Amino acid sequence: MVARVNTVAFQGLDVQPIDVQVQISNGMPAFTIVGLPDKAVGESKERVRAALHALGIALPAKRLTVNLAPADVAKEGSHYDLPIALGLLSAMGIIAEDALSSHVVLGELSLDSRVRGVGGILPAALYAAQNDNGLVCPADGGCEAAWAGDLEIIAPADLLQLINHFKGTQLLSRPIAALPENDKIIAASTPNLANVKGQEIAKRALEIAAAGGHNLLLCGPPGAGKSMLASCMPAILPPLSPAEALDVSMIHSISGTLPAGGLITTRPFRSPHHSASQPALIGGGTKAKPGEISLAHHGVLFLDELPEFARNALESLRQPLESGQAVIARANRHVTYPARFQLIAAMNPCRCGYLGDPDQACSKAPRCGQDYQSKISGPLLDRFDLRVDVSAVKVSDLIHAPKGTDSATIASRIKAARALQESRYQAHQDQMDKLINAAVPAALTDQIFTLDADGQKLIENAAERLKLSARAYHRILRVARTIADLDAVEQGKNQLAISKDHIREALGYRPLQNNFS
Repeated sequence: MVARVNTVAFQGLDVQPIDVQVQISNGMPAFTIVGLPDKAVGESKERVRAALHALGIALPAKRLTVNLAPADVAKEGSHYDLPIALGLLSAMGIIAEDALSSHVVLGELSLDSRVRGVGGILPAALYAAQNDNGLVCPADGGCEAAWAGDLEIIAPADLLQLINHFKGTQLLSRPIAALPENDKIIAASTPNLANVKGQEIAKRALEIAAAGGHNLLLCGPPGAGKSMLASCMPAILPPLSPAEALDVSMIHSISGTLPAGGLITTRPFRSPHHSASQPALIGGGTKAKPGEISLAHHGVLFLDELPEFARNALESLRQPLESGQAVIARANRHVTYPARFQLIAAMNPCRCGYLGDPDQACSKAPRCGQDYQSKISGPLLDRFDLRVDVSAVKVSDLIHAPKGTDSATIASRIKAARALQESRYQAHQDQMDKLINAAVPAALTDQIFTLDADGQKLIENAAERLKLSARAYHRILRVARTIADLDAVEQGKNQLAISKDHIREALGYRPLQNNFS
């Protein structure tokens, strides 16, 4: 007799069904797991044996064979513990096989039979719901699974509870989806733009970047407020839509970074240290886990001290910035993760940070600035829609400057501008990843964007005189479209054509050279 239990394997965000087959046969006592298991799966037999022993259940002195089918798919992770244990219990006649046939099972076992949390519960729950199955998962992941919709969810704290549930002696209630409390904590701890004194041009650029989803580069001396400005970004971005929240939560579920509550409702803000490697940014490793750019999907990736990042790590961002995907290719694996993120970066103009200041600049200026900024390649620099010189703030400005507009007011304007964009691009959503200005394909800009005569003349002259690349030309148009949307919100209108003033401001955010001094 062969007992069967359904579980899953993960290929990126894709879920592949795995059939756990357990056979107890005569022969020399042995416990064998086959089907291309990794070391964590191979060690499952010891955790399963100990967990059953903690319940007073001894494995029979026979040949125990566990096959994970299909056998040509690599099996990784500790979530196979629970399906293997249930397969053994079914083969031993302790649990009826019919009770398991309609459920997808995953979970790790402790030696004392407790069921520990694992990653990937939300994608597994969505797969189970799509196939009209129930889900058996750890108690820690019950709330996460509940966001998958109307499906039966069994979330035991230990193996004994699960056995009693299937025997009908202790029925477990279905977990309830609840909003995570840490989202409120994050919102409360985000700095307010009203507390940023001065830096009006930088704050204006930050608002434009948030309204249109544009990439932004801030350059200035130490202590000018670059990092503080970037940290204000989450407070002015619109909340995630339900579909976006599900996409983001699935990535964090696979990564094992999903917070308690099982759903991320605020836009991610990832700020890796400049020592981060290329696999840490893009994704990879032995298990091809998502990197920072995928964890920042539908949110912000903030790179502070941009030139200090490894050159190969920075250059690896170029393709995902255009395609919105992180493709991880390995000899035995090919995984694609979504990575539609907004890049915000900050840097000093030179290594000492005071290039252009005659009182504090080092003796190597301006050569030191040229060498330092040359660490950022032209193609990567070209992918920043807005580049802003953030000047140092005087102490007198800090003392006497009036309080600026708060983040809530700016967020309301950005939300209204995003609403204009969504209505404009509704008919083209099959050609766009996101309904925002930054995501408009180059082929659609001439079809969708409306310029008045003066604006058209200015952009044509600028493209010729400044020798703009095709990418730079389209990015300037997208930024100008966002500026026009913010003006339309300010004037209470549904639509404004891109004017000369909008083009002029957009051009002002693209310096003619890399030197910000």
